[in-house]
Amino acid sequence: METLTKTMELLPKLDCGACGYKTCNDFANVVDIGEDELKKCIHIADKLDNKTDLKACFICAKEGAGMGDKLGWKDNLKRDFDFILDCFPNEPGPKETILPYNPTLVKELGVKKGDVMIGRPMGMSCGCPITHCGVVSSVDARNGVIYWNVTGPLKPRTEGFVDIGYYVSQAYEGIIKESKEEIKLGVRYWFLPRRCMLQWRHSGLVNAVTKLKDGSYKVRIEGLLIG
Repeated sequence: METLTKTMELLPKLDCGACGYKTCNDFANVVDIGEDELKKCIHIADKLDNKTDLKACFICAKEGAGMGDKLGWKDNLKRDFDFILDCFPNEPGPKETILPYNPTLVKELGVKKGDVMIGRPMGMSCGCPITHCGVVSSVDARNGVIYWNVTGPLKPRTEGFVDIGYYVSQAYEGIIKESKEEIKLGVRYWFLPRRCMLQWRHSGLVNAVTKLKDGSYKVRIEGLLIG
């Protein structure tokens, strides 16, 4: 069971293992004992001022400041973005629609719902240098299209995986809870996927949007670019 600690609000929840611990939750328990350990998280280390008491970060989190405001609406390379794309509730990671460079692999490898899979988005669609890992949510074998939830590398390391190779990222779906402006259909935006390991902005066209009762947006974004 995930421990509810003050540190978990600050961490990206990627379970990437770069800090030396298997999960963000394990790392959070250690940081709560010795706050200097927080510097081992490569995703937030460069945002910490060494001259500032790390407790200030916890105070900021307690006051409820959003991620966008904390980052000054700048990505890791100091470039502007318009909103943060969150995961759907109760899903393990961002929902992505992908098309393998060789769509016949979907049938050849027998890709099915629940499979742990890895691959890398290449070329015009995204060009991300990071291998993506995730869990397949559904498959369109006729067209070679895969729908999956992108997660950290913990599952492939411990459970094995299907390697789909290079693929084209067709769409992201998710919830927008933080944005600088009203989200409109047919508009291209710069956005930051909350769980992006590089914390780089992406660009995409919103081609489906529903405003929810709490003021957030449910969206589908296509025509993806990175940077």
